[in-house]
Amino acid sequence: MFTIEHEFDATVVTLIDDAAAHRQDDVTITAFEDCVVIEQADPRSDEVQKVTLSLAQLADLTAALNLPEGVYRRKP
Repeated sequence: MFTIEHEFDATVVTLIDDAAAHRQDDVTITAFEDCVVIEQADPRSDEVQKVTLSLAQLADLTAALNLPEGVYRRKP
């Protein structure tokens, strides 16, 4: 399950791991104009872990999901 919310400066998608046998904490993806931030609570440290991707990194990740193993360079 997931939710989508449109805020003033970002779109926020929350992924809810409701079908997993060992449920993970929700993942929140916030898409800004110039980057995407992925956050998930870490129950071991009781802190939110955050990863920020540039739009180029996000485009690389999107392309990588549909490619076989190897090294690639996206054409601009």
